[in-house]
Amino acid sequence: MATTSTTGSTLLQPLSNAVQLPIDQVNFVVCQLFALLAAVWFRTYLRSSKTSSFIRHVVATLLGLYLALFCFGWYALHFLVQSGISYCIMIIIGVENMHKYCFVFALGYLTVCQITRVYIFDYGQYSADFSGPMMIITQKITSLAYEIHDGMFRKDEELTSSQRGLAVRRMPSLLEYLSYNCNFMGILAGPLCSYRDYITFIEGRVHPRAPPGAAGKEDLPGDRAEPSPNVAVIQKLLVCGLSLFFHLTISKTLPVEYNIDEHFQATASWPTKVVYLYISLLAARPKYYFAWTLADAINNAAGFGFRGYDENGTARWDLISNLRIQQIEMSTSFKMFLDNWNIQTALWLKRVCYERASLSPTIQTFILSAIWHGVYPGYYLTFLTGVVMTLAARAMRNNFRHYFLETPQLKLLYDVLTWVVTQVAISYTVVPFVLLSVKPSFMFYSSWYYCLHIAGILVLLLLPVKKTQRGKTTHENVPLSRSEKCDERGNSLGQNSFSTTNNVCNQNQEIASRHSSLKQ
Repeated sequence: MATTSTTGSTLLQPLSNAVQLPIDQVNFVVCQLFALLAAVWFRTYLRSSKTSSFIRHVVATLLGLYLALFCFGWYALHFLVQSGISYCIMIIIGVENMHKYCFVFALGYLTVCQITRVYIFDYGQYSADFSGPMMIITQKITSLAYEIHDGMFRKDEELTSSQRGLAVRRMPSLLEYLSYNCNFMGILAGPLCSYRDYITFIEGRVHPRAPPGAAGKEDLPGDRAEPSPNVAVIQKLLVCGLSLFFHLTISKTLPVEYNIDEHFQATASWPTKVVYLYISLLAARPKYYFAWTLADAINNAAGFGFRGYDENGTARWDLISNLRIQQIEMSTSFKMFLDNWNIQTALWLKRVCYERASLSPTIQTFILSAIWHGVYPGYYLTFLTGVVMTLAARAMRNNFRHYFLETPQLKLLYDVLTWVVTQVAISYTVVPFVLLSVKPSFMFYSSWYYCLHIAGILVLLLLPVKKTQRGKTTHENVPLSRSEKCDERGNSLGQNSFSTTNNVCNQNQEIASRHSSLKQ
């Protein structure tokens, strides 16, 4: 029988027992499905052309708070406490320094809640918990605080193009602020979105138009036709269904913990260990695919997430998408994998830390990401390993890739080899993130004789080094062309991944372009 331990509603306990899943997880999935239906209703009957922004804000907020209460019970009050005190800080402190105070308070409050959950409640439980939504709310609070500071205090010439595009020029009302933080579309699983994008959606302002001549369409002045999200939503729900099926059937038969099983370590050959490591971590990903894709589909169903049109005039509904599965699974470099995983969190780290840090921005970004993720020791082991793997992968690529570009056959060989190495290195790096604790994490690494750690350090010591303009140390002899960078970038459940930190350093400023047509 599934566990009955929950801080939320027990109304679905019979269903939890029937499917043999924890009640918290059942509550989460059912609430997300309810949110999906509510999103369809919201777009159909409360569309911006028929309904005032006030009503849309109120309904989105009340539905969000109800879902939070159903899933987490009285712990949902933490969402209001964190949001409410942060709003008071914004009002009282003023635009000059409120971003700093909001940042410290929101992140500190989140950390206290995470410590409480880990060391007072059950250690290592991956069922839905109230600190998960608080991680998203923390991102929203801090992002908004910096955007208000940029828009109301700093001069335009001091801002980067992306900061100008995101800057908020007036203080949000309390209703707008609560709607942004606690709306039903994103309160349980996000993803993060910018305040300006959200307000543009609620108020139903201009939608980006198709490029001139695309698919026979003309770029007519004032054209504001709202595209239908139905095709995008159906496609994402199919992905959700497949991901959930794989999670419920295959994932449980290939536990990551088996990598540290004493009998397996003693009897398995090295090829078997490598293959099982890859397969077990591959099997651990569908739950993330399910949760993040479903969250994206919910926002799209409500009409939120439209980026514009591609060169063929096809509507793109990936404005706030959090991952690109095909690029993840076919990644031939650490960078390509990281660029397509937990995308919105990477953008948050870039906006609030990496772009603004004057000293060691990469190190500061890693520290912020580690604190934000939580207090499990395994997270920090993964981050430390991730630093070595990321720098080593960059060094190898920049020193050797150009030798394999002379013929298609060599390029194919390079792609196959780098795919294998990348997938094994990613799997090796994230094992502690799944195992959580120090002892099993070191058991795994010691069973592998720390081989990839040693290999990564040797690469960093032996390959040439040069300084970038920001003073960071990189290994770069053959810079990629702009087209190669764009090509590698691709189409540019549980806790968020460590990889979002590394992703930051490689993000371009696509935010500015998508905001160029959105005037506040």
